[in-house]
Amino acid sequence: MTAWHRWDGADLLLRLRVQPRASRDELRLEGDRLRVRITAPPVDGAANRHLLRFLAAEFGVAPSRATLLRGTSGREKEVRIAAPARIPSSIADSLHDRH
Repeated sequence: MTAWHRWDGADLLLRLRVQPRASRDELRLEGDRLRVRITAPPVDGAANRHLLRFLAAEFGVAPSRATLLRGTSGREKEVRIAAPARIPSSIADSLHDRH
């Protein structure tokens, strides 16, 4: 397990830092941290909803298969992606340790 991900069976658990109100949506690895930039503002849960839709699209799953586990009101979050269909190229090399 790295600092930012682990596999739980077929599911991928991600620890990430979210930056709302970015100029574009982006997923990238910065050292041992996964950073996600999203365009939505952190108002009334809009950023969390946008984050889950964005991650679902990146991992090729339905939005209902991306779940926020921790970090509802903070920038540090933990998300479960249920059985991802694909791995985004920006982090694929770091996820080679899948069980």
